[in-house]
Amino acid sequence: MGVGRLGVGGVVILLVLSLIFKRDFFSLISGGTSEAAPAGPVATTPEEEHLVDFVSFVFDTTQHTWATVMAQHGQRYQPAKLVLFRDGVQSACGIAETATGPFYCPGDHKVYIDLGFYDELRRRFGAPGDFAQAYVLAHEVGHHVQTLLGDTFASSNAGSVRRELQADCYAGVWGFYMAREGALESGDAEEGLGAAAAVGDDRLQRMSTGTVSPETFTHGTSAQRASWFRRGLQSGRIESCQT
Repeated sequence: MGVGRLGVGGVVILLVLSLIFKRDFFSLISGGTSEAAPAGPVATTPEEEHLVDFVSFVFDTTQHTWATVMAQHGQRYQPAKLVLFRDGVQSACGIAETATGPFYCPGDHKVYIDLGFYDELRRRFGAPGDFAQAYVLAHEVGHHVQTLLGDTFASSNAGSVRRELQADCYAGVWGFYMAREGALESGDAEEGLGAAAAVGDDRLQRMSTGTVSPETFTHGTSAQRASWFRRGLQSGRIESCQT
């Protein structure tokens, strides 16, 4: 997905989304308002300004998608909020630093994204591309959906893995609706699957220590994360995400 220098295809996609969601998506890439709530001056370069616009755009699509999906289940969606930051931020869940990575805080219904993580995603984890970035955001919004649906998990490593895999599946549900509306480009799904696999516990442990300790997993293996993301992407159904 891309919202930079749009070609004809990109303009058509934004036009379709604007008609479907009754919202001016063009404003999101031309300095218009968005649902993002920046924490500090995050847009310091043209590249970063483009990233802010893109993340805001993706966040908007997740909000509209989940409003539609939950309405189909007779429930009202309560919008999340987006906070973009670098270095550190204060949330209702405490102070977070760059090392924390992207996270969702149920205490304030906000998704926090350190823009520096996207640099890490591309350079360190080998998961480049717009849709890889979008997957990360959709995963965190998935945690917001869990909060709204009252999904509960055991307070253990196994429970944490189930929670994270379900959020991956919910990210896939969002991707399903984007694909159905023609908003995905060739290769986007592969980028998302690659990003999910890139942040599997087994891969991260092998990168940092050279060994793998399954008993300490909190997010799931690379294969599990890609599998659950694919499940949501192919089905588009909340019911498919019962981990």
